Amino acid sequence: MKLSSSTVINENSCASDIVSEHYRTATVFRKYGIEFCCGARWPLKMVLETQKLDADKVLEELKEASRIVCIPGPLPYINWRIDFLTEYIVNIHHEYLRNSLPVIKVHTSRFVEEHRKKYPFLTEVERKLNFLDKTMVPHLVQEEEVIFPYIRQITHAYQSKESYARLLVRTLRKPVEDLMNNEHEILEKTLGQLRELTNHYTAPEGACTSHRLAYSLLKELDNDLVQHIYLENEVLFPKAIAMEKELLERQ
Repeated sequence: MKLSSSTVINENSCASDIVSEHYRTATVFRKYGIEFCCGARWPLKMVLETQKLDADKVLEELKEASRIVCIPGPLPYINWRIDFLTEYIVNIHHEYLRNSLPVIKVHTSRFVEEHRKKYPFLTEVERKLNFLDKTMVPHLVQEEEVIFPYIRQITHAYQSKESYARLLVRTLRKPVEDLMNNEHEILEKTLGQLRELTNHYTAPEGACTSHRLAYSLLKELDNDLVQHIYLENEVLFPKAIAMEKELLERQ
């Protein structure tokens, strides 16, 4: 029986049904070596006993992984202080990427390897994901170690009317505009290509659990990156560039 979103995960549930309803639980099943694709129809209790696993521990981890936390919207991002906004981006979006990208790569790689012959385009999906992974790591480091500290500095200089403000702006103005106009444009282009390749992350009719899992994870990644880029391109960077402009014009 397929789980509904309100069904409690318990020992009588099947791994494939759990993952179909709560795709994030796949990480827990991978961790314990429990098969969850289409043939995994045994009750979880039997699987846990056979593999001599701690049922309470596994079930607790599954419930934690299936928990959905929604951020209320719309939030007044435009009114947030610069320092709070940069911390929000780092702690929400950067941490998500650091924690989730390796997991998404593992699931996608295994899925692609098993389905490459049937769906040749999946090779390109994997290539695009690997490109995102390779691109995002230095991107996050640059933001956290160079761009965001600089933005916080010019914010302080702007608000306190410090005399050194113009010199500060002249030293690092270009990276902000480069990040906004070049790197984010490349990310958005790659996301567009992933959507086209996967029919907007829509698995074909009759697709297996692994197929749906891979697409759910990719869609989640897409949604997070869209929000991440929006907060920077439409809120944070325009504020910083406006302050830069005014500081340069001050006598």
